[in-house]
This record gives sequence, C-alpha cells and structure tokens, in this order.
Amino acid sequence: MLLEGKKVLVTGGAQGIGKEIIMKCLREGASVHYCDFNESPFKAEMERAGREPVIFHSADITVEEKVVALVKKVCADGKLDVLVNNAGITRDGMVFRMPLEQWESVIKVNLTGAFLVAREVSAFMALKQKSGSIINMVSVVGQMGNAGQTNYSASKAGLIGFTKSLAKETAKRHVRVNAVAPGFIATAMTDKLSDEVKTEYAKAIPLGRMGVAEDVANTVLYLASDLSSYVTGQVIRVDGGLVM
Repeated sequence: MLLEGKKVLVTGGAQGIGKEIIMKCLREGASVHYCDFNESPFKAEMERAGREPVIFHSADITVEEKVVALVKKVCADGKLDVLVNNAGITRDGMVFRMPLEQWESVIKVNLTGAFLVAREVSAFMALKQKSGSIINMVSVVGQMGNAGQTNYSASKAGLIGFTKSLAKETAKRHVRVNAVAPGFIATAMTDKLSDEVKTEYAKAIPLGRMGVAEDVANTVLYLASDLSSYVTGQVIRVDGGLVM
C-alpha cells in the first residue's frame, strides 16, 4: 500500500471529491483526519475502507484560531505526512452584478482558508518534522478562466501562485507542495445538469467524457505517496485534455 503508516489531513472532506480522496487514502493504508462543518454521512463507509477509524474535526478554516487549534490537535503526536487542502465553495454570477460579499466569501474560503491551514501545517512539516507533502486543490478555471466564475477563478489562480511560492520556501526542508487542477468532474453538482448540457461539456474534452472523483483521488494519491518524491511546485491537471 502506497500510504502505509502515513497520516493525512483533508479539509472539506464530508462529501464529493474530498470523500473520495479520504476513501483512497484509507485503502492505501493511511490514517485520516478530516475537517468540515458537519460529519460526513459516509463516515461508516470510510471506516470500513481502512484499518483505523477516520477522525472528524468540526472546523471553519476561515477562522484563524480554529485552524491553529485544528492543526495543533492533529499534530499532537508529532506526525503529519500529508495535507490535502480540498475545502472550497462556489458562488457564481456575472461580475457586473456581483456584490462584494459574494466575491469576498469565495476568496475567504478558497484562498485565505487554504493559506491558514497550509501556514500552520507547513510550519510543522518544515520546522519540526522536516518532511511532508502539501496538496492544494485548484481548478482548470484558475488557468483558463470561466465566464460567471470570476471570484472562483481568481481564488484558484491565487492558490496556484501560492502553491508555487510555498514550494520554493519549503523545498530545502524536504516538504513538497503541489496542486491538482480538476476539469469537468461528475459530482452531485453536475448530476443536476441536463443530459444535453453534459453532452456539450463532453464535446469540449479531447477524451470525450467528464471525469469522476476517483480520477482526482488517484492523482492526489500519487502526490501524497513517495512515488512523487522528486515532484514539487507543479500543477497537475486532471481534465481529459481540456487545457493543453
């Protein structure tokens, strides 16, 4: 198993891609902590996938003191091998009708929240443990843009720059920092789309289909494991060739 003996922290892990990442890590031998507002309805399924229980933490990653307390608790035994910064939200709308609060709420969760968690974790990994892997979940729209998602695209573009800069800061202390950029992935959100809309999306993808959450989780597994021990500062797109 690729993550045997490793400890992983996943933010926003209650459902969707986060849940699939947790399941993948558990099956590969990791012990997993995750945070969200509410415990995952799939927690029993998660626990059956691993030999150790998955541990839930209720935490708002936009609140600095809660993030500090979360990371301190997770690292209390002196070990944290992998952080997956997965928590994120969308609040779509055209920019000329977008209230400031709608802009700031997305930036606060997707960029500032990721910064707060990564700041605390990278301090532990780089200054105390001298090893680790940080994986930031970004998006292809952070590279190509998307109408109606100026706030989301900006947050993910910012997180890409943050990833590369943090990778340069921590490399000499044996901490790797990378990003995963999903394209169109089938989730509960896309299930609400009509078949016609899904077909139109698929036409824009060279591989001819939308991805699934496991495609993203497999890439996270690679970056979390020692298979990627010489990889840092990279953005790996999981998009079926949408962006080339």
